[in-house]
Amino acid sequence: MSAQSPMPESHTPETRPADAQPSESGLNREFGVLVGFDGSELAGLAVRCGALEAERRKTTLTVVTAYPLPTMIYPNMASIPSEPEDAIAKQEAEKILAEAVELLRDHPGEKSFRTVPGDAAGSLIALSTDAEVIILGARGRGGFMGRVLGSVSTAVPAHAHCPTIVVPHHAANAEADGPVVVAVDGSDTGRVAMVTAAAEAALRRTALEVVAVLPAGEEWLYWYPELELSSEVTGRRQKQIAAGLEEEIAQLSEQFPDLEVSSSVPVGDPTQTLVEISARAQLTVMGTRGRGRFRSVLLGSVSRGVLNHAEGTVMVVPS
Repeated sequence: MSAQSPMPESHTPETRPADAQPSESGLNREFGVLVGFDGSELAGLAVRCGALEAERRKTTLTVVTAYPLPTMIYPNMASIPSEPEDAIAKQEAEKILAEAVELLRDHPGEKSFRTVPGDAAGSLIALSTDAEVIILGARGRGGFMGRVLGSVSTAVPAHAHCPTIVVPHHAANAEADGPVVVAVDGSDTGRVAMVTAAAEAALRRTALEVVAVLPAGEEWLYWYPELELSSEVTGRRQKQIAAGLEEEIAQLSEQFPDLEVSSSVPVGDPTQTLVEISARAQLTVMGTRGRGRFRSVLLGSVSRGVLNHAEGTVMVVPS
């Protein structure tokens, strides 16, 4: 996947001025809220979510449509098309982008619309260095219909330089007044996600719920029957984790004194538990990876599982 920065080929004149002030998030990045748009139903939902996020942050909304560059290998002169294939691809992208322009006709803030040549995931990842957050629909027009999560919405959260928000079909019916929930596991990645979630909750003027899921021990008993895990052992470990969370929340409250923060340590499968919680949260925040064995994996199994099955909007924070 290319990490080279693509040059925007076309855009509207509604770009952010060079002397723009920092947004409500404290950042000053050219693209502000960056939305990937391919004309699909979920991409339209992502655009609407992006408009709300840009209003909260008081920053620019940038909508991007990427188009692949054709190989352009012709066996003879007769097979050369009358109009260059790259120009045709760009025109098609501009037609798709025009749908986003119409969707955002009443958006009051600054907005920019761009087409970029190249792979959609690679283009968004490169542009993410100058964005506050990326917003994507969980699935686009391409790929295999049997897949729950599209290739772009899988690749971008794993590689982006800023947080990525993935919007599923269920987001239209999500709890608009629910809390922001952040999943932590004691790792540095989880701590970064917690601070990011606190800032997002403050922007949304809602409560923050910090969740550390304690995996159930029964699955280990088959392999290690001598462990003799009991509810007493589980309860003791829950209390230890809860005490650690209280210490971290106390430090967080110094940075966000007006934020209402609660914590919980449920026992169960981390992925399934967080998927269930996502149904009552207006945003579920996770790091790219946690304390798992394979630290080199860019997107951990829990983060990937929640993205695939979440009942609500999910934000993935890069480590």
